[in-house]
Amino acid sequence: MLKIANAPCSWGVIEGIDGDRDGYARLLDEMQETGYDGTELGDWGFMPTDPEKLSSELEARKLKLLASWVSVFLHDASRHAQSEAEAVRTAGLLAAVGGSSAMVVLGNDPYIPNHPRNLNAGRITPEMAMTDAQWDVFAEGANRVASAVKRETGLRTVFHHHIATWIETPLEIAKLLSLTDPSVMGLCFDTGHYSFAGGDPLEGLELHKDRIWHVHFKDHDPKIAAQSRVEGWTGVQAVEHGVFCELGHGDVNFAAVKAKLESWGYDGWIVVEQDVLPGTGNPKESARRNREYLRGIGL
Repeated sequence: MLKIANAPCSWGVIEGIDGDRDGYARLLDEMQETGYDGTELGDWGFMPTDPEKLSSELEARKLKLLASWVSVFLHDASRHAQSEAEAVRTAGLLAAVGGSSAMVVLGNDPYIPNHPRNLNAGRITPEMAMTDAQWDVFAEGANRVASAVKRETGLRTVFHHHIATWIETPLEIAKLLSLTDPSVMGLCFDTGHYSFAGGDPLEGLELHKDRIWHVHFKDHDPKIAAQSRVEGWTGVQAVEHGVFCELGHGDVNFAAVKAKLESWGYDGWIVVEQDVLPGTGNPKESARRNREYLRGIGL
């Protein structure tokens, strides 16, 4: 049986986006009340960073800590040491609270204002990709960070492809995996981001099945995605308009995704993510409906 979790981004706790957020206690209460068994950490400092305090909060709600996003700056060699230190710091907390199966989820800081990747989210062309020299720096940083996490904490690392970052399109995902060490670096496969970037999630899953160690279930509204391209929205604006809708309301075939994962014997977590901006939507009710949808397909 696949294990089902949710993530703080479904409550508007999104890296790089400021705004009003309810406290972590309410988020965890609502996550538990709507039927989830685990959570990711969210921004560093949103939840307690003291292992005993965090363990107590999660155990009181019977929630497992399974992963955490870490924003890294792999395109900038001068910041590789900073990225390594922050990833190892987060991994230490994950290992202490979540145990040896927890994972670090690396990603470039998304939704930076006026960044060309944010300005062109969902519309990336080959000309917008990194140069060969930039790719070398990026891959060197990714391998360095993942190796340090493994060496210092024993945890594995996955990279999260994400709109509005340097690794968005199917071609960019494949190239990054070809340049990174499969013994320390896997892939966090996100169905919604893969779709918005122009890919077919079922094809992506099959293509990268040997590197997929962590999975995000995120739906994708093709009508809003098409409007985003016509209007020239940024990544933030696309999220604001609901491109990542409730499960079952978009074009991702989650029953087929489930069947494919089960056919491999995938035994990791399924993390529901319905990105919303801080203070918007009704996260608890969306989380409840998303969980009910998954039960309807046997999860």
